[in-house]
Amino acid sequence: MKAAVAGLALLALAGCATSPVYQRPAVAMPAAWTVEAPWRASAPNDSVARGPWWRRFNDPQLDALEERALAASPTLTLAAAAARLAQARATVDAASAGLFPQVGLSSRANRLKISPNRPLTNYSSSNLSTVQNDFALSFTVSYEADLFGRVRGTVESAQASAQQSAADFENVRLVLTSDLAANYFNLRELDIELDVLAQSIALQRKALEFATARHDLGATSGLDVAQQQALLDTTLTQVEVLQRQRGQFEHAIATLAGTPAPGFALAAGTGLRAPPALPLGVPSDVLERRPDVASAERAMAAANAQIGVARAAYYPSINLAPSAGLDSRTLATLFDASSVLWSLGVSLAQPLFDAGRTDANVSIARSGYDAAVANYRRVVLTAMQEVEDGITGSATLDRALVQARRATASSQRVLQLANDRYEGGAATYLEVITAQQSLLSSQRQAAQLLGQRLLVSVFLVKALGGDWNP
Repeated sequence: MKAAVAGLALLALAGCATSPVYQRPAVAMPAAWTVEAPWRASAPNDSVARGPWWRRFNDPQLDALEERALAASPTLTLAAAAARLAQARATVDAASAGLFPQVGLSSRANRLKISPNRPLTNYSSSNLSTVQNDFALSFTVSYEADLFGRVRGTVESAQASAQQSAADFENVRLVLTSDLAANYFNLRELDIELDVLAQSIALQRKALEFATARHDLGATSGLDVAQQQALLDTTLTQVEVLQRQRGQFEHAIATLAGTPAPGFALAAGTGLRAPPALPLGVPSDVLERRPDVASAERAMAAANAQIGVARAAYYPSINLAPSAGLDSRTLATLFDASSVLWSLGVSLAQPLFDAGRTDANVSIARSGYDAAVANYRRVVLTAMQEVEDGITGSATLDRALVQARRATASSQRVLQLANDRYEGGAATYLEVITAQQSLLSSQRQAAQLLGQRLLVSVFLVKALGGDWNP
């Protein structure tokens, strides 16, 4: 008896050793981001929903488009990601069922004839042919004693895979919403440029009328008129190019929002707002925020559990299968005490030779884990790069936008002076043309920088993993 208890204890200890202890691999992290004021610390938490981060841009039309996209978009397979998540959770339930006994009920009702020519069971007695009924009702129980962690490893792997699917769903949602916001801000930036061009065209038409009037009076040559007409034609050409680009962004927004492009239109608007202030924490916080990092980490946990499942094949499988039931020739006596039958049994199967199959499966599981570790480190490094790019890009664009606005103000003063000098006869019309081109270039550059600044904010929100705790 003591020997049997000791043997079971050894088997249990062996079972505890089949699955490696899972630890998230270390990744070299910088102590802090390269930041400038006014960044502040964030409160990262991967388990918290990313939330409607786009509302921080205070644009009601963007808010409405994002809600439409989340409700109806087929583009980034949001519905498919949700289906995969539901499938992974159902897989966890199926794997967890192996931790409990499986109970079944079966019944049988037969009328049969036994052959008199069947093989003998006793040389001293002859076989007889009989025709009889057979009624049976039985309960069966089946349970695998998981001493070596095969079932536990399967459950752990399924749970990690379900968590990975949840992170993948959040990542698809984040990609969808950030792509829509990026296309929206690109479109609004083009609206600002088109508005600038419209104002420039109005000024250039007035300048053309003025140059034509002076030419008709003989005060100037036809060169001034030709130069102004060429500038106006060039500006009109730029309008057509920007309209084409705007149409492409509009079509992309329609598709992301789940609407056919021909039936979708966004009215022009020039009211872009300043981007929101984004919080930052230490670099390691990204591991607790980004859904793609969480997905890669959960993939490692699932792969680690699969090593334990593969190792369990080295050890015997033990199954308990008790059963009890009733069996009788007639229904009237089926529930009599004499009709009761039962059995208790334990089966043990130990692989002795499998031509290296178990070794190969363990190697496959280890290689899968190594690949998951490599992918995790790649995702983390990419996350570090994207956040740092967003931080430095935001600071650089802020300075450039301030300088561009100063340049626009200076160009407006230059144009006013050039017009005054030309009207007074102290300058040629080439100075006016040059001043007009400079002002148009400065205004368009300021619009482009504002659009880029908003895009960088969207990409930084994405790089930080979505919304943050207030």
